[in-house]
Amino acid sequence: MFARITLMEFRLTLRELVVPLFVLVLPIGLLLGFGFQPGSRRPDADLGGQTGAAYIAAIGAGICLAVLGLSVLPAALAGYREKGVLRRLATTPVRPVYLLAAQIVVYAAAALFTVAVLIVLGDVLFGTPVPKAFPAFLGTLLLGIAALFAIGLLVAAVAPSGKAGQAIGMILFFPNLFLGGVYIPREAMPAVLRHIGDYSPLGATLKTMRDAWMGTDPRGTQLAIMAAYAVVAGVAATKLFRWE
Repeated sequence: MFARITLMEFRLTLRELVVPLFVLVLPIGLLLGFGFQPGSRRPDADLGGQTGAAYIAAIGAGICLAVLGLSVLPAALAGYREKGVLRRLATTPVRPVYLLAAQIVVYAAAALFTVAVLIVLGDVLFGTPVPKAFPAFLGTLLLGIAALFAIGLLVAAVAPSGKAGQAIGMILFFPNLFLGGVYIPREAMPAVLRHIGDYSPLGATLKTMRDAWMGTDPRGTQLAIMAAYAVVAGVAATKLFRWE
């Protein structure tokens, strides 16, 4: 039953052209657009020693996680509750929690697929190396998904409608992009903003992902921050989530 619900959610997600556009096409477009610029294959001291292409690939991965966790997930779940889908499911053998879990599985798979495409394209087209500390990179990626998705679930838990869920998510989305170093490289930020960004969910995720990409073990502080977001937001979402 769960597999069928997951497959149905996957098909519905593909029909929403906005999701594939921002989750897959936008990050790849950024990689191609910046990757072909002169000098993008050379290590850049202004990017912490990372090449421009590798930096953009990491930024694309961060955008993907933020879009899914802070915008798509809360809007979809709050929309289902607003339309009475969750309430109707509660009267059937199919528990509404299955739908919630299916959404998480589909979006997590989409995030992993997009990151894999960015790594492969970066390697093939621009010589961007595969993350050197790959186990640490994968662990960081999964922890980042958990943190951002937990926040998205919390937004879905309190949002009265799908549009409200999307609006609240976008209020969190843009500051996270800024603090994460999407608009301005982290290395170019003032020390105060850089420090604040390290404690934001996307900032901690991108910092650890980039470190692992360059072969540096992620710092325990950032990992603890991501884990705290995942646990605290996840528990709060569980307590506050309404099925109707």
